[in-house]
Amino acid sequence: MKPAPFDYYAPRDLGEALDVLAEAGEHGKVLAGGQSLIPLLNMRLAAPERLVDINRIASLEPFEVTPDGVRIGALARHSQVERSEGIAAVQPLLRQALRLVAHPVIRNRGTVVGSLVHADPAAELPAVLALLGGSVRLARAGGVRDVPAGEFFTGPLESALEPGELAVSAHFPRLPERTGSSFVEVARRHGDYALAGVAAVVTVDDDLRVSEARVVCVGVGPVPLTADVSGWCERRPASTVDWAAVARAVQDRTEPEADIHATAEYRRHLVGVLAVRALTEAARHAL
Repeated sequence: MKPAPFDYYAPRDLGEALDVLAEAGEHGKVLAGGQSLIPLLNMRLAAPERLVDINRIASLEPFEVTPDGVRIGALARHSQVERSEGIAAVQPLLRQALRLVAHPVIRNRGTVVGSLVHADPAAELPAVLALLGGSVRLARAGGVRDVPAGEFFTGPLESALEPGELAVSAHFPRLPERTGSSFVEVARRHGDYALAGVAAVVTVDDDLRVSEARVVCVGVGPVPLTADVSGWCERRPASTVDWAAVARAVQDRTEPEADIHATAEYRRHLVGVLAVRALTEAARHAL
Protein backbone atom coordinates (compact mmCIF):
# COMPACT_ATOMS: atom_id res chain seq x y z
CA MET A 1 0.00 0.00 0.00
CA LYS A 2 0.95 3.64 -0.34
CA PRO A 3 0.40 6.48 2.10
CA ALA A 4 -2.35 9.04 1.68
CA PRO A 5 -1.17 12.36 0.15
CA PHE A 6 0.59 14.78 2.50
CA ASP A 7 2.71 17.94 2.39
CA TYR A 8 6.37 17.28 3.18
CA TYR A 9 8.54 19.69 5.17
CA ALA A 10 12.25 19.34 5.95
CA PRO A 11 13.18 22.23 8.29
CA ARG A 12 16.82 22.86 9.12
CA ASP A 13 16.38 24.40 12.55
CA LEU A 14 14.19 23.72 15.55
CA GLY A 15 12.30 27.00 15.40
CA GLU A 16 11.17 26.36 11.84
CA ALA A 17 10.04 22.84 12.75
CA LEU A 18 8.01 24.11 15.70
CA ASP A 19 6.37 26.77 13.55
CA VAL A 20 5.27 24.17 11.00
CA LEU A 21 3.96 21.86 13.75
CA ALA A 22 2.09 24.73 15.40
CA GLU A 23 0.37 25.52 12.12
CA ALA A 24 -0.37 21.86 11.39
CA GLY A 25 -1.79 21.11 14.85
CA GLU A 26 -3.38 17.68 15.04
CA HIS A 27 -2.87 17.20 11.29
CA GLY A 28 0.94 17.06 11.57
CA LYS A 29 3.29 14.13 12.13
CA VAL A 30 7.03 14.08 12.83
CA LEU A 31 9.44 11.85 10.91
CA ALA A 32 12.69 10.90 12.65
CA GLY A 33 13.68 7.23 12.28
CA GLY A 34 10.39 6.28 10.68
CA GLN A 35 10.51 2.63 11.75
CA SER A 36 7.02 2.85 13.25
CA LEU A 37 5.56 5.78 11.34
CA ILE A 38 6.29 4.64 7.78
CA PRO A 39 4.39 1.32 8.14
CA LEU A 40 1.47 3.20 9.69
CA LEU A 41 1.46 5.61 6.76
CA ASN A 42 1.68 2.82 4.20
CA MET A 43 -1.23 0.96 5.80
CA ARG A 44 -3.12 4.26 6.09
CA LEU A 45 -3.53 3.81 9.82
CA ALA A 46 -2.11 7.33 9.99
CA ALA A 47 -2.93 9.99 7.40
CA PRO A 48 -1.38 13.33 8.37
CA GLU A 49 -1.78 16.37 6.16
CA ARG A 50 1.78 17.49 6.93
CA LEU A 51 4.87 15.38 7.52
CA VAL A 52 7.72 17.21 9.25
CA ASP A 53 11.10 15.53 8.66
CA ILE A 54 13.44 16.60 11.49
CA ASN A 55 16.52 14.70 10.27
CA ARG A 56 18.28 17.89 9.09
CA ILE A 57 18.10 19.59 12.52
CA ALA A 58 21.62 19.05 13.85
CA SER A 59 20.81 20.30 17.35
CA LEU A 60 18.54 17.29 17.96
CA GLU A 61 21.22 14.70 17.23
CA PRO A 62 23.62 14.47 20.17
CA PHE A 63 23.38 12.64 23.45
CA GLU A 64 25.04 13.88 26.61
CA VAL A 65 26.32 12.05 29.68
CA THR A 66 25.90 14.24 32.76
CA PRO A 67 26.53 13.73 36.50
CA ASP A 68 22.84 12.93 37.02
CA GLY A 69 22.27 10.67 34.03
CA VAL A 70 22.00 10.62 30.25
CA ARG A 71 20.12 13.04 28.01
CA ILE A 72 19.38 11.64 24.58
CA GLY A 73 18.43 13.88 21.66
CA ALA A 74 15.53 13.22 19.30
CA LEU A 75 17.79 12.03 16.45
CA ALA A 76 20.06 9.71 18.46
CA ARG A 77 19.70 6.27 16.87
CA HIS A 78 19.23 3.08 18.83
CA SER A 79 22.56 1.76 17.58
CA GLN A 80 24.45 4.91 18.59
CA VAL A 81 23.16 4.71 22.14
CA GLU A 82 23.68 0.95 22.29
CA ARG A 83 27.34 1.24 21.26
CA SER A 84 28.20 4.18 23.52
CA GLU A 85 30.55 3.07 26.30
CA GLY A 86 29.95 6.35 28.13
CA ILE A 87 26.21 5.75 28.27
CA ALA A 88 26.65 2.10 29.26
CA ALA A 89 28.90 3.12 32.15
CA VAL A 90 26.29 5.51 33.53
CA GLN A 91 23.09 3.70 32.56
CA PRO A 92 23.74 0.04 31.61
CA LEU A 93 20.00 -0.72 31.46
CA LEU A 94 19.79 1.19 28.18
CA ARG A 95 22.24 -1.14 26.45
CA GLN A 96 20.60 -4.18 28.04
CA ALA A 97 17.25 -3.08 26.63
CA LEU A 98 18.45 -1.92 23.22
CA ARG A 99 20.03 -5.29 22.45
CA LEU A 100 16.48 -6.68 22.52
CA VAL A 101 14.99 -4.07 20.18
CA ALA A 102 14.09 -5.50 16.76
CA HIS A 103 17.10 -6.11 14.47
CA PRO A 104 20.36 -4.23 13.73
CA VAL A 105 19.03 -2.70 10.50
CA ILE A 106 16.09 -1.21 12.40
CA ARG A 107 18.29 -0.04 15.28
CA ASN A 108 20.48 1.78 12.75
CA ARG A 109 17.54 4.04 11.79
CA GLY A 110 15.12 3.98 14.71
CA THR A 111 15.46 6.62 17.41
CA VAL A 112 15.22 6.29 21.17
CA VAL A 113 12.94 9.31 21.57
CA GLY A 114 10.77 8.14 18.67
CA SER A 115 10.20 4.84 20.43
CA LEU A 116 9.13 6.68 23.57
CA VAL A 117 6.66 8.86 21.65
CA HIS A 118 5.24 5.80 19.86
CA ALA A 119 4.41 4.52 23.38
CA ASP A 120 3.95 0.86 22.52
CA PRO A 121 3.31 -0.98 25.82
CA ALA A 122 5.24 -4.00 24.48
CA ALA A 123 8.34 -1.93 23.64
CA GLU A 124 11.49 -1.91 25.73
CA LEU A 125 12.44 1.77 25.91
CA PRO A 126 9.19 3.10 27.40
CA ALA A 127 9.66 0.47 30.12
CA VAL A 128 13.22 1.64 30.80
CA LEU A 129 12.12 5.27 31.11
CA ALA A 130 9.28 4.28 33.44
CA LEU A 131 11.47 2.11 35.65
CA LEU A 132 14.16 4.76 36.01
CA GLY A 133 11.72 7.60 36.60
CA GLY A 134 13.01 9.53 33.60
CA SER A 135 11.33 12.27 31.63
CA VAL A 136 10.68 13.51 28.09
CA ARG A 137 11.28 17.12 27.07
CA LEU A 138 8.57 18.53 24.81
CA ALA A 139 8.99 21.76 22.87
CA ARG A 140 6.46 23.93 21.08
CA ALA A 141 6.53 27.40 19.62
CA GLY A 142 6.90 29.58 22.70
CA GLY A 143 7.77 27.03 25.38
CA VAL A 144 9.32 23.82 26.68
CA ARG A 145 8.08 21.37 29.29
CA ASP A 146 9.50 18.23 30.90
CA VAL A 147 7.00 15.41 31.42
CA PRO A 148 7.83 12.61 33.93
CA ALA A 149 7.55 9.07 32.63
CA GLY A 150 4.68 8.37 35.02
CA GLU A 151 2.61 11.04 33.26
CA PHE A 152 3.97 10.64 29.74
CA PHE A 153 2.53 7.22 28.85
CA THR A 154 -1.25 7.53 28.90
CA GLY A 155 -2.40 4.40 27.05
CA PRO A 156 -1.55 1.98 24.23
CA LEU A 157 0.23 4.05 21.56
CA GLU A 158 -0.79 7.20 23.43
CA SER A 159 1.38 9.75 25.17
CA ALA A 160 1.17 13.21 26.71
CA LEU A 161 2.55 14.75 23.50
CA GLU A 162 0.08 17.38 22.34
CA PRO A 163 -0.60 18.68 18.81
CA GLY A 164 2.06 21.19 17.83
CA GLU A 165 4.68 19.71 20.18
CA LEU A 166 7.96 17.98 19.35
CA ALA A 167 9.76 15.58 21.69
CA VAL A 168 13.30 16.99 21.59
CA SER A 169 15.04 14.77 24.14
CA ALA A 170 14.67 12.25 26.95
CA HIS A 171 16.47 12.04 30.28
CA PHE A 172 17.43 8.71 31.84
CA PRO A 173 18.66 9.20 35.44
CA ARG A 174 21.89 7.69 36.70
CA LEU A 175 21.49 4.68 38.97
CA PRO A 176 22.71 4.92 42.58
CA GLU A 177 25.99 3.30 43.60
CA ARG A 178 25.85 -0.45 44.20
CA THR A 179 22.88 -0.84 41.85
CA GLY A 180 22.51 -3.61 39.30
CA SER A 181 20.08 -3.86 36.41
CA SER A 182 18.72 -6.44 34.01
CA PHE A 183 16.20 -6.73 31.16
CA VAL A 184 14.82 -10.08 30.03
CA GLU A 185 11.93 -10.99 27.76
CA VAL A 186 10.34 -13.79 25.74
CA ALA A 187 9.36 -13.32 22.09
CA ARG A 188 8.16 -15.77 19.47
CA ARG A 189 11.22 -14.89 17.40
CA HIS A 190 14.24 -12.78 18.26
CA GLY A 191 13.45 -9.21 17.29
CA ASP A 192 9.67 -9.60 17.57
CA TYR A 193 7.74 -7.66 20.17
CA ALA A 194 7.89 -9.48 23.48
CA LEU A 195 5.03 -11.67 24.67
CA ALA A 196 6.14 -10.41 28.07
CA GLY A 197 9.24 -8.78 29.48
CA VAL A 198 10.61 -7.66 32.83
CA ALA A 199 13.34 -5.18 33.71
CA ALA A 200 14.68 -4.81 37.24
CA VAL A 201 17.02 -2.62 39.27
CA VAL A 202 18.34 -3.72 42.66
CA THR A 203 20.38 -1.57 45.07
CA VAL A 204 22.36 -2.96 48.02
CA ASP A 205 23.91 -1.16 50.97
CA ASP A 206 27.43 -1.47 52.37
CA ASP A 207 26.42 -4.71 54.11
CA LEU A 208 25.15 -6.09 50.77
CA ARG A 209 21.55 -6.00 52.02
CA VAL A 210 18.86 -5.04 49.52
CA SER A 211 17.85 -1.44 50.17
CA GLU A 212 15.71 -0.99 47.05
CA ALA A 213 14.28 -3.20 44.31
CA ARG A 214 12.00 -2.16 41.47
CA VAL A 215 10.66 -3.86 38.36
CA VAL A 216 8.75 -2.91 35.23
CA CYS A 217 6.71 -5.29 33.07
CA VAL A 218 6.01 -4.94 29.36
CA GLY A 219 3.36 -6.56 27.23
CA VAL A 220 0.94 -7.08 30.12
CA GLY A 221 -0.96 -3.81 30.25
CA PRO A 222 -1.82 -0.62 28.38
CA VAL A 223 1.31 1.14 29.70
CA PRO A 224 4.56 -0.10 31.29
CA LEU A 225 3.68 -1.55 34.69
CA THR A 226 6.12 -0.53 37.43
CA ALA A 227 6.31 -1.99 40.92
CA ASP A 228 8.45 -1.15 43.95
CA VAL A 229 9.13 -4.51 45.62
CA SER A 230 11.65 -3.27 48.18
CA GLY A 231 9.37 -4.23 51.07
CA TRP A 232 9.33 -7.85 49.97
CA CYS A 233 13.11 -7.99 50.30
CA GLU A 234 13.02 -7.03 54.02
CA ARG A 235 16.57 -5.61 53.78
CA ARG A 236 17.92 -9.12 53.60
CA PRO A 237 21.33 -9.89 52.08
CA ALA A 238 20.82 -10.10 48.33
CA SER A 239 22.02 -13.70 48.31
CA THR A 240 19.25 -14.78 50.72
CA VAL A 241 16.22 -12.97 49.29
CA ASP A 242 13.46 -15.29 48.09
CA TRP A 243 13.23 -13.79 44.61
CA ALA A 244 10.54 -16.30 43.63
CA ALA A 245 8.25 -14.89 46.34
CA VAL A 246 9.03 -11.35 45.18
CA ALA A 247 8.21 -12.40 41.61
CA ARG A 248 4.84 -13.77 42.72
CA ALA A 249 4.04 -10.37 44.21
CA VAL A 250 4.81 -8.83 40.81
CA GLN A 251 2.65 -11.42 39.07
CA ASP A 252 -0.30 -10.55 41.29
CA ARG A 253 -0.22 -6.94 40.08
CA THR A 254 -0.51 -7.80 36.40
CA GLU A 255 -3.74 -8.03 34.43
CA PRO A 256 -2.62 -9.15 30.98
CA GLU A 257 -5.02 -9.64 28.10
CA ALA A 258 -5.18 -12.55 25.69
CA ASP A 259 -4.56 -12.15 21.97
CA ILE A 260 -3.64 -14.31 18.98
CA HIS A 261 -0.09 -14.71 20.32
CA ALA A 262 -0.67 -15.80 23.93
CA THR A 263 -3.32 -16.31 26.58
CA ALA A 264 -3.56 -14.04 29.59
CA GLU A 265 -2.59 -16.94 31.85
CA TYR A 266 0.55 -17.65 29.84
CA ARG A 267 1.60 -14.01 29.93
CA ARG A 268 1.11 -13.91 33.70
CA HIS A 269 3.19 -17.08 34.01
CA LEU A 270 5.94 -15.48 31.92
CA VAL A 271 5.99 -12.44 34.19
CA GLY A 272 6.71 -14.66 37.19
CA VAL A 273 9.51 -16.55 35.45
CA LEU A 274 11.09 -13.43 33.98
CA ALA A 275 10.83 -11.44 37.21
CA VAL A 276 12.89 -14.08 39.02
CA ARG A 277 15.53 -13.96 36.31
CA ALA A 278 15.65 -10.17 36.11
CA LEU A 279 15.79 -9.61 39.88
CA THR A 280 18.39 -12.34 40.40
CA GLU A 281 20.60 -10.97 37.65
CA ALA A 282 20.20 -7.36 38.78
CA ALA A 283 21.13 -8.35 42.35
CA ARG A 284 24.21 -10.17 41.08
CA HIS A 285 25.30 -7.08 39.15
CA ALA A 286 24.83 -4.96 42.27
CA LEU A 287 27.28 -6.99 44.36
